[in-house]
Amino acid sequence: MIIFRGISIPHGTLKTIFRAFRYPNYRLFYYGQSISLIGVWVQNIAMGWLLYRLTGSALLLGTVAFAQQIPSLFIMPFAGVLADRFNRRKVLIISQAAAMVVAFVLAFLVLYNFITIPVIIILAAVNGVILAFDTPFRNSFVPDMITEKQDLGNAIALNSSLYNLARFIGPPIGGVLIAWVGEGWCFFINGVSFLAVLASLSAMKIGPQKPRLKKSSVFRELREGINYALNEKSIRYLLVLVAMSSFFGLPFQALLPVFAADVLKGGSELLGLLTGALGFGALTGAFYLASRKYVHIIPVAVFRTALVFAVGLGIFALSSYTILSFIMMAITGFGMIVHFNSTNALIQTIADEDKRGRVVALYSLSFMGITPLGSLAAGWVAEFIGVPYTVFAFSLICIVSALLFGRRLPVVFRKVVRKVGRS
Repeated sequence: MIIFRGISIPHGTLKTIFRAFRYPNYRLFYYGQSISLIGVWVQNIAMGWLLYRLTGSALLLGTVAFAQQIPSLFIMPFAGVLADRFNRRKVLIISQAAAMVVAFVLAFLVLYNFITIPVIIILAAVNGVILAFDTPFRNSFVPDMITEKQDLGNAIALNSSLYNLARFIGPPIGGVLIAWVGEGWCFFINGVSFLAVLASLSAMKIGPQKPRLKKSSVFRELREGINYALNEKSIRYLLVLVAMSSFFGLPFQALLPVFAADVLKGGSELLGLLTGALGFGALTGAFYLASRKYVHIIPVAVFRTALVFAVGLGIFALSSYTILSFIMMAITGFGMIVHFNSTNALIQTIADEDKRGRVVALYSLSFMGITPLGSLAAGWVAEFIGVPYTVFAFSLICIVSALLFGRRLPVVFRKVVRKVGRS
């Protein structure tokens, strides 16, 4: 039992990890995504290899990543408004089909030697636009499949475990395929993999969204969603914590090559092992969160794992021992995934149905749109004090923000109890 503010909360067990599978629509979604995400990771590894093979430029690698991420900053808030207006399943079918077309275009251009660096950057930006629209619809679509709020956190955690499992499986497959048949066929295989998720979405039987009594302009509804998130204290505290962790915490991922080469005196193999340790911790965290049966305990998990993430990152930043760095990467990955996924589950539990898309878009924006800006800031600071001290200083800011959130934890906890109690 967990005793918090006089309420007894039983621990979840491992038997509850896959309880979201009792919803037929979610099973379809999970199976379709399991194939599609592996294809996405095959494409990701092929894209990086193709770009580096053609240019040998680390700067261009960062440019392409920036081109794919930055559309989220401008598009995602408006996509959240649309997610509250339009049928989420139908829009997801359109966005996934658009991503499939981009993969096939890449395959054609590479296989017939028409590919150029500007075209790669343009297609990366197009993919970023698709992702910026897709993310709020996909995240706010989960409660449409999960009818009982107490199972929502489990479904979100299983989604994360699927993503991290694909991150283990996809890149090795992509590496082998690059050696055997080249990058073009990797893009083609990713395009084919989208058929699985399109088929699963088409086969679902989802009830109609609750009708909106009135619709104003997109800008007015966006302002309404922002005001709602800011005025609802529990949501505001969660979004601020995510934004701080994203801006000051997540940029370390772009700086891992520096730690592998300059701090730990290794090569690309060491970089791969560090990334694998991060992925192992993230996958463990996703399954841990999936095993938690009761949504009431998630606010405590957000606070604790935000601290775990920040402390693990700080120790990693100052470590010059390879084994210690591996351990801290795994701990950081665990804290990172549980922290962000728990926040996602809480926000979707707390938010009103007619504003869920907009609130989820603000959550997604808090890390997908802000992280590239944090990476630029980290790179600038590192020019003056070095990468390790930059990451360490940023981790201290994350620790302070987590502690400040801890003081607001009872507000979030009470809101969750009231919301689930009415469900």
